Amino acid sequence: MGLGVEQLQRAIDALAAIEPAFGQALARVGYPPPRIRERGYETLLRTIIGQQVSVASANAIWRRLEEGLGAIADPAKLAAASDETLRTAGLSRQKMSYARSLADEIVSGRLDLAALPADDEEAIAALTRIKGIGRWSAEIYLLFAEGRPDIWPAGDLAVQAEVGKLLGLDARPSEKQVRALAEAWRPHRGAAAIFAWHHYSAKGLPL
Repeated sequence: MGLGVEQLQRAIDALAAIEPAFGQALARVGYPPPRIRERGYETLLRTIIGQQVSVASANAIWRRLEEGLGAIADPAKLAAASDETLRTAGLSRQKMSYARSLADEIVSGRLDLAALPADDEEAIAALTRIKGIGRWSAEIYLLFAEGRPDIWPAGDLAVQAEVGKLLGLDARPSEKQVRALAEAWRPHRGAAAIFAWHHYSAKGLPL
């Protein structure tokens, strides 16, 4: 599971001790709530279904998929489903391919989500072998579902924007710059990302 309340708050306190800008922002916006998702197949399938559609549309597709498959938690059901069943649920041809790729990886045993490599980069590589799962999606899964404390989604535009604001930079830093800036925040970069999203969502507060 993801970073719990106490673990997240301790990490943010540690960040504030390393970088005073976090402490100043914490005084303005407070601690973020945890972002926790279930470990396993369903969370990754939801990630694929939710790509490039609204939350409401993704939820509607998920409900129809549950109705069509009967047991959505069983990847074998999706792997064996017809194109018509998946199309009726609302999946595009591309997403059918992605969903089947994920189901096949699980059913075949090539991917064991209960035993991903302990090394973060190796775990990201294992997940990005799945069609439709890019680095950002893999990082979000490892942070929210596994609670890996030093995952750093530096390619996320909101993270880049808020790191720039927190540090008083003139412009949004690039992914490369954000990675370099965050080196000093190890091993708490996951909490830094969660705090950046929290700060991003705290609209209307003085900076």
